[in-house]
Amino acid sequence: MTEPSELIDLTARQLLAGYRAGTFSPVEATRAVLARIEAVQPRLNAFVRVDTEPALAQARAAEERWRAGEPCGLLDGVPVSVKDLLLQAGGPTRYGSNSTSEEGSWNEDAPSVARLREHGAVLVGKTTTPEFGWKGVTDSPLTGVTRNPHDPTRTAGGSSGGSAVAVAVGAGPLSVGTDGGGSIRIPASFCGVFGLKPTYGRVPLHPASAFGTLSHAGPIARDAADAALLLDVLSGADWRDPTALAPPARSYAAALAEEAAAGVKGLRIAYSASFGGQVAVGAEVAAAVRSAVTRLAGLGAYVEEADPDFADPVETFHTLWNAGAARRIDQLPVQQRELLDPGLREIAARGARLSALDLLAAQMAAQEVGRRMARFHLRYDVLVTPTLPITAFEAGRETPPGTSPHRWTSWTPFTYPFNLTQQPAATVPAGTDGGGLPVGVQLVAARGGEEVLLRAAAAISGTSG
Repeated sequence: MTEPSELIDLTARQLLAGYRAGTFSPVEATRAVLARIEAVQPRLNAFVRVDTEPALAQARAAEERWRAGEPCGLLDGVPVSVKDLLLQAGGPTRYGSNSTSEEGSWNEDAPSVARLREHGAVLVGKTTTPEFGWKGVTDSPLTGVTRNPHDPTRTAGGSSGGSAVAVAVGAGPLSVGTDGGGSIRIPASFCGVFGLKPTYGRVPLHPASAFGTLSHAGPIARDAADAALLLDVLSGADWRDPTALAPPARSYAAALAEEAAAGVKGLRIAYSASFGGQVAVGAEVAAAVRSAVTRLAGLGAYVEEADPDFADPVETFHTLWNAGAARRIDQLPVQQRELLDPGLREIAARGARLSALDLLAAQMAAQEVGRRMARFHLRYDVLVTPTLPITAFEAGRETPPGTSPHRWTSWTPFTYPFNLTQQPAATVPAGTDGGGLPVGVQLVAARGGEEVLLRAAAAISGTSG
């Protein structure tokens, strides 16, 4: 008999193998995950709500399907959590904000949540986010501070902090997050798990984000192979999102398994340690990333030190981000705006002062960064950088001590550029610093390059299927 403590350590693939073999059931796995949530929630605060009874009902239905030899979809019976920026029928989506209410019909799923249901996933709960996902750490007036599982005095990162914590502590092997400037990759790096921001449009969004094409949805998982499996579920068109891409030509999970033997042999890898000296990277972070690059070279990849051909696009990002915040806040009644996080109100006020010409100029500047990266990827299959130049800092802060006035973008220089370019980017665990805090290595591929990105990520972590 498999003990509950063992079940929470299994990947989604291992859970499915166990269901298939009859070693354990979706109900046992779900009960183990729910018990884990109950144990860690008071200390880490990763969940907005836990859907205990609905989850158990979904698990029992999955168990019956497995007993009958008729599982549905790719995740039948696998416990999954969802960030509380994505609609989930049956309960409120609060967006981390006191300006929202629990009242309402709540009868619509976001496209990603609808795909999870179609594939039999067990939805265990909604995870924490800063208000409307506006910053790179996870705390909000509604839910308080979400903490790092490796050291609860440190931040989990954000804005998908609750999702990253959930996966890191065994509260379900998979979670769906969103990423507008690093919001999947930042917390995944700080918490020591795998996070993937796919190409814009690969995972449909509805309602559309106020942050426009900066905002992506994607998997947080234990490893690249589980992320590929979840991406297979989340990908594909949805009529509610006219910007969604056509379904991929083949399964990401199958492609990763098929190419396991070849690995990264022959791939052209560009290694940028600091964006050409633009970024001050901590010594322990730099060493961990360098070790990951050395591993890729040892596995047969052609590695060359090369920096992306763009200057820091932070002001372009701020223009688009602040304008999005202003649009989001403009939808609220005036009296509710006083309930908001002061930092969110500040950037929204900046966004409200922008002109249409400012916004169009920023959009054109973002396109130029995208063009430069497209040219870069004519030569290189994958770009490798640190995910972040630092490890997790004190919880409850937006920035570590001594950072510039750029707010959270001051310590995330490797992540937000690739929201401007709409490219796929992933973070892979790459060890820890001297204090036991995780370090992440970021991999970036050309638009539509999820397959090669997952191959390189699997090679670093040693997983392929």
